[in-house]
Amino acid sequence: MTGKTHIMAGIAATTAIVALTDAYQPEWFIAAGVAGGLLPDICHSGSKIGRRFPILSKVINTIFGHRTFTHSLLFLFLLALILPRLISNPSITTGILVGMVTHFILDAATKQGIKLLYPAKITIRFPITARTGGKAENIFLLVLTVVTLYYANHMIDIF
Repeated sequence: MTGKTHIMAGIAATTAIVALTDAYQPEWFIAAGVAGGLLPDICHSGSKIGRRFPILSKVINTIFGHRTFTHSLLFLFLLALILPRLISNPSITTGILVGMVTHFILDAATKQGIKLLYPAKITIRFPITARTGGKAENIFLLVLTVVTLYYANHMIDIF
């Protein structure tokens, strides 16, 4: 999936969570969801985050390759342990993790799939997949936008 779809998925998921719960500092939570939605692609030098941190991206890609370690439950678990020690705001740490989960789901919906169980070499993908940048992804991006608008409207009613 493309960066814009990963961004919108992070926004949609965190906006829905804010609307349905008493999320602490919703603006930080949603912003962190965007960051988390992009973070797993640090392993790809052509991604939005990979272009922002080219040296780190190249190192990670050289060591692990694309859609392996940074797209795994192991990476998610390690960040769940490390982030609270680096960032004291739970809205930010949780938002990043939620965004990462949306990234995993989206990339599992592509033909390439992900190595969710890394270091096991098993590729995880949904039975029905979409081509990155294709028509199905654009439709999904539209659906994510509608979901975001729906829950954002619900948030306004709460406040």
